[in-house]
Amino acid sequence: LSAGLLRQATYTTTRLGIYSVLLERFGGADGTPPPFLAKAAMGMTAGAAGAFVGTPAEVALIRMTADGRARLPPGERRGYHNVFDALVRMAREEGVLTLWRGCIPTMARAVVVNAAQLASYSQSKQFLLDSGHFRDDILCHFCASMISGLVTTAASMPVDIVKTRIQNMRTIDGKPEYRNGLDVLLKVVRYEGFFSLWKGFTPYYARLGPHTVLTFIFLEQMNKWYQRLFLSA
Repeated sequence: LSAGLLRQATYTTTRLGIYSVLLERFGGADGTPPPFLAKAAMGMTAGAAGAFVGTPAEVALIRMTADGRARLPPGERRGYHNVFDALVRMAREEGVLTLWRGCIPTMARAVVVNAAQLASYSQSKQFLLDSGHFRDDILCHFCASMISGLVTTAASMPVDIVKTRIQNMRTIDGKPEYRNGLDVLLKVVRYEGFFSLWKGFTPYYARLGPHTVLTFIFLEQMNKWYQRLFLSA
């Protein structure tokens, strides 16, 4: 839990903050939003930056989860007490750069996830408002974020598998279990089948859907309060 909270406090705040700034800066002078491809590019930029900042907490989360689910033999479990203990021990025992192990696939995942999540949410919200059947309220935000969660789940599951397996990989006979992200994908497809890249789609969406809904509903409400209390003051 501590690692999950720290990850959200670093990764999510960074990506949402950068995306909101970019969306406002590159929108039209009359308030019209930028085109979809521009939104996707902004989502990629925000996602990559957020992933870099959040990778240390992400590595700690993956390792602590493996311990908690007893995936490793007792002798191989790390036994971190909390996320700060994990970060300090990783840096001391394995080097500071270990905190950013798997940074490239993590950033690649974030690029895909945020291009899908942020851009699809903005586009879905714009479509719903343009339809004339919705107002800019919580119902509109809920529907747009549910669509965004579905798109994001389909796009992110393959790269999520790559990221997780690289961050949690073992060293066998002095060699890492995987060479790179492509090697992970090839081995998963070869030994587990192509559609195993989307194994567990329903529970993954059951987690990501509500997370996406709550993220955007809170974000929209905080933006409204910010505009009301500070920008219009």
